[in-house]
Amino acid sequence: MAKTALVVGASGIVGGATADLLAANGWTVHGLARRPTDRPGVEPVAADLQDASATEAALRGIDPDAVFITTWLRQDSEAENIRVNAAMVRNLLDGLAKPTEPRHVALVTGLKHYLGPFEAYGKGTLPQTPFREEQGRLDVENFYYAQEDELFAAAARDGFTWSVHRPHTVIGLAVGNAMNMGTTLAVYATLCRETGRPFTFPGSAAQWSGLTDMTDAGQLAHHMMWAAETEAAHDAAFNVVNGDVFRWQWMWSRIAAWFGLDAAAFDGTVRPLEQQMKDDARLWHEIATREGLAEADLGRLASPWHTDADLGRPIEVVTDMSKSRRLGFTGYQPTDDAFFALFERLRAGRFIP
Repeated sequence: MAKTALVVGASGIVGGATADLLAANGWTVHGLARRPTDRPGVEPVAADLQDASATEAALRGIDPDAVFITTWLRQDSEAENIRVNAAMVRNLLDGLAKPTEPRHVALVTGLKHYLGPFEAYGKGTLPQTPFREEQGRLDVENFYYAQEDELFAAAARDGFTWSVHRPHTVIGLAVGNAMNMGTTLAVYATLCRETGRPFTFPGSAAQWSGLTDMTDAGQLAHHMMWAAETEAAHDAAFNVVNGDVFRWQWMWSRIAAWFGLDAAAFDGTVRPLEQQMKDDARLWHEIATREGLAEADLGRLASPWHTDADLGRPIEVVTDMSKSRRLGFTGYQPTDDAFFALFERLRAGRFIP
C-alpha cells in the first residue's frame, strides 16, 4: 500500500533529494515550501511556516504517514534563530491534523549540535571527536535544541514517532540555499579558471591536514527513509555521513583537477572565500551572460560565509555512525564522487560553464 509523505523544505538541497527519493520509491509526496518548484512526482504545497494559520490552511486534507522537516531560516542572532525556527517546527506540527494512523516525523539538524551555534561555532569546550549521539547538549543556546524540543513535545502530545538526523556539511544541488559548500566551491573554481587566480584552500591548517567527513544529500535522504520505515530507528537521534573520511589536502587537488586547475600550495594562512569573492558579483554576471548560464546572481549560487565556517574550524571533525550501522543502515557514498556528481549536475543544468 502506497505511503504518503510531507517533505518540508522541498525546494532545498536535502528536501529536494528526499522528495525525489520518496517519489522514486512509490510514495505519494507533498512538497512544502514558501515558493514550491516543479518536481516530477511531487505535489506542491505553498506555505510560510512563520504564519501558523496559513500553514494550517495549507495542510488541510494532508494526512501523511511520514513528515520530513528539512528547512530552517537564518536570522541575525542565535536568539532570533531560536525564536523563528522553533516557531516554524511548532506551527508545522500544530497545523497537521492529529494522526489517525501511525506517523513518523524526521527532523534534520546537524553537527552544530556538537560544535555550537553560529555565534559560538567551534569555540569553548567541545566534545571529543568522533562525535557520537550519546554526547549531551552543549551548555549554550542553540536553535537545533529548540527545534528538537518542539518535536519531542508534539510527539508526546500527538503520539507519533520521531527521528533526528545530524549530517555533516551537505553536498547537493539547490539554488538560493544558505549552506551550499559544493556549489560555492564550483563557482570559486570557475572564477579562478576565468581570472587565472590561484585555486587556494581558504581554510585552516587543522582542516587542511586533519581528517574530516561530509554528507551527500542522497545519503541523507536514504537515511531518513530508512529511519521512517525501520521500527528500531524510531525515537532516536542519528549522525549521518557518507562513510568515508578524507583530508582536504587530498580532496582539494581532486576538486582542482576536475576543473582543469592546479591546486595552489597551502602555507597555513586562512584566506576566507567571503573576502576572496566579495567583488566577484559583476564578474559572475558577465560569465553567466556570456555562457548563457541559468543563474547570473552570484549570491543565489554561492554561500562563502558558510563554507568559511566549515573550512576554517580549528579542530578536526569526524563523525561516528556506528549507531545506524548496528541497526542495519548500510548506505555508503564516497565523498569525492559526491562532489563530482554535483559538478556534473551543475554543468548539465547550465549553472557553471
